[in-house]
Amino acid sequence: MPIIVNLDVMIAKRKISSGDLAKRIDITPANLSILKTGKAKAIRFSTLDKLCEALDCQPGDLLEWKEDDHD
Repeated sequence: MPIIVNLDVMIAKRKISSGDLAKRIDITPANLSILKTGKAKAIRFSTLDKLCEALDCQPGDLLEWKEDDHD
């Protein structure tokens, strides 16, 4: 999939644990893990909003689009 999730990078930059972030944005650690690994098929704008607020970042800091390599 050409959408890359950089949530783990931002978590490391902000020096916050995944558990603390999950508590701050009120989702389960398991659901945060699904987001971090890029296995989520969708993300609610409300969750994206909470992530951006908690991590003091923009949506583009968390999500990146890369063209598929069709070789």
